[in-house]
Amino acid sequence: MAVYSKHPASAPPSPPIREKTGHLMLRAWCIFVLFMAFSGTAWINAFGTTATAVITIGGGILTVVLWIVLRPPVQYRRLPWYVLGYVAWATLSLLWSAWPQTTAITLLLLYITTTQALFIGSALTWRELVRAIASALKWVMALSILFELWVSVFIGQPILPGFVVAKADDPIEYWSRDNLFDGGRLQGIMGNANLLGPVALLAIIVFAIRLASGAPRRVLLWGWILLSAFLFVRASSATAYVAAAAVAVVLVTVLLMRRADKPGARTKYYIAYAVVGLGGAVALWLLRDTIFSALGRSADLTGREGIWEQVLARTAERPWTGWGFATPWMTSDPAFDLHITDHGVLVMQAHNMWIDVSMQLGIIGVVLLGLVYLAFVWRSWFFAVDRPRWDLRADRPYSPLTLLPTLVGAILLVQGLAESGPLLLWGWMLVAMFGAKIKQSPHVGVGPAEQSAAIERGEAVGAVDASGDVHVVAPTDAHTPVPPRQAGRGA
Repeated sequence: MAVYSKHPASAPPSPPIREKTGHLMLRAWCIFVLFMAFSGTAWINAFGTTATAVITIGGGILTVVLWIVLRPPVQYRRLPWYVLGYVAWATLSLLWSAWPQTTAITLLLLYITTTQALFIGSALTWRELVRAIASALKWVMALSILFELWVSVFIGQPILPGFVVAKADDPIEYWSRDNLFDGGRLQGIMGNANLLGPVALLAIIVFAIRLASGAPRRVLLWGWILLSAFLFVRASSATAYVAAAAVAVVLVTVLLMRRADKPGARTKYYIAYAVVGLGGAVALWLLRDTIFSALGRSADLTGREGIWEQVLARTAERPWTGWGFATPWMTSDPAFDLHITDHGVLVMQAHNMWIDVSMQLGIIGVVLLGLVYLAFVWRSWFFAVDRPRWDLRADRPYSPLTLLPTLVGAILLVQGLAESGPLLLWGWMLVAMFGAKIKQSPHVGVGPAEQSAAIERGEAVGAVDASGDVHVVAPTDAHTPVPPRQAGRGA
């Protein structure tokens, strides 16, 4: 007769602890919020401005309610204060705004995006966060290719927003140009190839990180990477191509930094990184005629230089405080008198986030935004290159998940030179979310959010006290089977 003892070596294995339904629903909500941010203008193109506004505001209210009910652990001294400072200065611009209605409405969008970012970052662990981002991007990539396929197969001609089949005055007005089978640029559900390109690039990065971190269903992940690469190439966004080159340089440098085994071994890599980065920027500027001609673009960045000149002229009239927050531009507001057209269509951004902020919030706003990105890039860089360490142990393995924030920073900094996208939707959300997450939980698997999630699942977790010692915290349910686990070990 078989006899089992309580010794771990002979005890029968216990089934994995199932996640509670409430936590699964929370993660599903976070995925939906991230999908809204990544899909961006798709909601306006499909349902109109009013319906999109109702969904966005309703989502923000629901998140605030969830925050009050769930109360995820937050170290308030470790909030992203530069992000909050930028939001506060944008709010103050109501006092002198030349277009107060636009400022008030766009401030509401900024509040909602920032709140959603901070909530998701505090409610999910690092692994859950990357998994949620991957799930949201899968929806964007899948719907984009299905949308283009539906237009080409069942409609057979370009369509306008609102699923209207009619001829536009200029192709820039089309939601889809029916280019799937003729080799033209794809615009996806966003209706803009320059928005689809960076999101597809981000999807490739996230899916690759999931592969490197040992995620299940690897064959499907390779399929998602191939689909994202297809959309990235077919979007044919020059900005996204330059961003991909920047991501490659940053990734190679980080991997080389991780191999350094001596205090001064990173110096040569920093020098090489600076030379490649600055040299690449200079070469891109000097050879822009040749490069952009090869990509099928004009040397003036498809009319962007003309837009910049007009915006900078307006900036010079109020250089310090600007004309009032307006991200994005609300050209329908009668008070918003900055009317700049591109192909006969009013533009809703300056196509450069720094120039855009200088017009809206002046030099002070540019400085605050610079501090936001300086803090984000600084923290995300060392989050990626430094070995995880919170005690005397110095040989813990690197996690592929720590690569994501610094690679996102590379995408947004490059995109910000030709687009204002990093100021809103997924660009601003990821900067605020990752900036807060790194400060709250500077190591993957360690931090208040990770500990609370592990306790909720009935697991033993490593708690770090004020002296830096690691202690095992027992689960709240004494009857829950707990597998042996090393104290302080990353989840």
